Amino acid sequence: RYKGEIMTGKKKIKRRVFEIIEKADGNDLASKVFDYSILILITLNVIAVVLESFNYISTSYYFELKIFETISVIIFTIEYTLRLWTADIKYEKQMKKSLLKPRVRYMCSFMAIVDLVAVLPFYLPMLITVDLRFLRMIRISRMMRIFKYNRYSKALNLITKVIKDKVEELIATIFIMCFLILIASTLIYYIESEVQPEAFPNIVASFWWAVATLTTVGYGDVYPITAMGKFLAGIIAILGIGFVALPTGIISSGFMDEITKKDDIIVCPHCKKVISDEIQIIEDISKHIN
Repeated sequence: RYKGEIMTGKKKIKRRVFEIIEKADGNDLASKVFDYSILILITLNVIAVVLESFNYISTSYYFELKIFETISVIIFTIEYTLRLWTADIKYEKQMKKSLLKPRVRYMCSFMAIVDLVAVLPFYLPMLITVDLRFLRMIRISRMMRIFKYNRYSKALNLITKVIKDKVEELIATIFIMCFLILIASTLIYYIESEVQPEAFPNIVASFWWAVATLTTVGYGDVYPITAMGKFLAGIIAILGIGFVALPTGIISSGFMDEITKKDDIIVCPHCKKVISDEIQIIEDISKHIN
């Protein structure tokens, strides 16, 4: 009985920790304080990375920035550890009576990878010897911390949901774009390579021209000079106006679908329960009347 009470107490503590570190719901003050604290810390970290790009600031305030980075990493590490510890509660409905599987599932999730990348650059030089170029590159990865906003931002969550819902359509348009780039690069290479061997030395090098033309950016550093090449460039540019707009149209329609879904949701004013259809509306009203 004593052991059972201890286990029940530990489970209550774990559940409470889970409620705090998850996105605040309702009037949970502790959870809201935690959320806002993490958001402020993320914002300050992004500002710190930007300020470090100034030589004067990075040299004059090196010690202060180092202390701030160390404190930030400790906090983010504790957060990651707590999320890993409470993963069995997060996935308790899908994976009952399992301790390892929920943690593996969490570690493989996008937000868990973001959480890990947020702290990994700090610990990596302590574990392995790295050269200065690689160290500089992994320090840049600290900007990945900005993706932690996704956990607390409704707007970013909406974007993620829309992309997930429209992923098949987006993949199809990307495939078409890649196909057009390959065809355009091949054609321009055979048309222009003889008169401009430096600008179009091979098909792979011609990809840059195809991308710039298809996206209608047209930097002007590489361009055709033959009549046939100019005609091809015009066709590719016209096609680009339509095809580049396809992903934008797909994402826009996804946003409209999500907004329409939200407008259709009816919430009971008494129990705050989402009512899905007319029959449920009548049943819930009759319950409250009775």
